[in-house]
Amino acid sequence: MARLPALNALKAFEASGRHLNFRLAAEEVGVTQGAVAQHVRALEADFQVKLFDRLARGLALTEEGRKYHAPVQRAFDLIRDATDDLRPQQGVVTISVTPSFATKWLVPRLAKFTDANRDLNVQIVASPELANFQDDGIDLAVRQGHAPKGSGLVSAALFPSEFYAVCSPALLEGNHPLLTPEDLDHHTLLLDGHGLWPLFIEEVLTGKPMPTYRTIKFSQTAHAVDAALAGQGVALASDLFVADELTSGRLVRPFPQTVQKDLGFFIVAPRKTRNAVSVSRMWDWLIEQSRTEPSGPMDGSA
Repeated sequence: MARLPALNALKAFEASGRHLNFRLAAEEVGVTQGAVAQHVRALEADFQVKLFDRLARGLALTEEGRKYHAPVQRAFDLIRDATDDLRPQQGVVTISVTPSFATKWLVPRLAKFTDANRDLNVQIVASPELANFQDDGIDLAVRQGHAPKGSGLVSAALFPSEFYAVCSPALLEGNHPLLTPEDLDHHTLLLDGHGLWPLFIEEVLTGKPMPTYRTIKFSQTAHAVDAALAGQGVALASDLFVADELTSGRLVRPFPQTVQKDLGFFIVAPRKTRNAVSVSRMWDWLIEQSRTEPSGPMDGSA
């Protein structure tokens, strides 16, 4: 009997063949781009055939690669389907969200969903890592960025992407009151993982270099907002994360300028999902809640 290739190598090859991109395949299987490329090279060395042509932009399956990819993909689909049939969990829905989205938006509203769906158990995975929906147990996810793409995915837009400066009311007073974008010279910029401050500076202050500003960098938007609440500097945020704080007066917008970028929030799930009934109920509830937000819905869906 012929020796089977390593399962991790086959997963890397199957994902690379669907995405035709090592980076996207790496995001899906949860390893580095280099590890995916190494797995594919190992398969090619083992088979002594070339599976991909490496192009300037992405990959292309060779004739041998196409012949091998189709049955490997069917095999993984069969394994997933058999696993789903063996342990159905229609009463559980697992949603992956970023920590900031969980803290600032989802958790404060979640009781509305659980009260109306007492037969469902909700599991929240708060992580910046991308969901692959294949072996991580995730049913649907909410992420900020460009519209998700992929023939095996369905997605819908939740919120638009308009960002503005927010700070504690205390920063509007003192020796250097923050009243215009030019006054940022005397204050600390609170950065997060999205890196939008350089774009804001470029659009509002015609490209003043970022190194001239004092900065504190956080990995999560929620932490930057918390630092702004504590009077430690100025954060960039959207209605999604600071509407309540602005209404209560704990945060203020020191000036009206905004910046827009194609980094809205999207809900995404596999086209063929586990727990279809549970996922549909959570999906519909998220869409309904997004339509009641002050910022309003995004135009269209992916």
